[in-house]
Amino acid sequence: MTKKPRLGAAEVQETYRPRTKPAEVRLEELMNAAEKLFLDKGVETTTISDIVEQAEVAKGTFYHYFSSKNDMLVALANRYTGEFVKRLAIEVNACDQADWAGRLRACIHANVATYLETYRIHDVVYTNHHHHDRNNQAKNDILDQLMDILEGGRLAGLWRLPEPRITALIIYSGVHGVTDDAIATRMKDCTIFAEQVSNAYLAMLGVPETSLHL
Repeated sequence: MTKKPRLGAAEVQETYRPRTKPAEVRLEELMNAAEKLFLDKGVETTTISDIVEQAEVAKGTFYHYFSSKNDMLVALANRYTGEFVKRLAIEVNACDQADWAGRLRACIHANVATYLETYRIHDVVYTNHHHHDRNNQAKNDILDQLMDILEGGRLAGLWRLPEPRITALIIYSGVHGVTDDAIATRMKDCTIFAEQVSNAYLAMLGVPETSLHL
């Protein structure tokens, strides 16, 4: 009887390597496929069949994760919100904890830059969404971040704010409004623009002019 050759360690590992991808990887690929199609074709004209074909999975895989295309949109919106807020936090946390003016500047700058960079997917996942929606989780998360900074600056005596939430709402709405204007003019590099927006808000809060820069 001819003996079968013994497999090496690498060959044994390859033999027993799972053929299916982990669930979280498959889910991410499915969402990436949907996002690409929604951007390229639009939500209305994209079908679930298009999505599973783009992701190279069976239609049953889609329904394992989502009940409908709208359910997929909600998941994409949540992912967008999470990534947006995470990016703001990274920029803010790069500043000294006691530098409240710097932290506010970083937050406003990151809001402008991130929104300008990602507005196309924002407009896709929030097609039927309005800024005044009280259930807007993205808005609430960003407001919480702004209020933490504003309250920290108030306690440090940097500015006087009788109503931090109202101030946060004004900053949130204004930042997105001016960025919409930048989008309309097809602005490519928002570095100076974002700095000007930051300076405008810091000046409104009464931060000394020596703290402002371009």
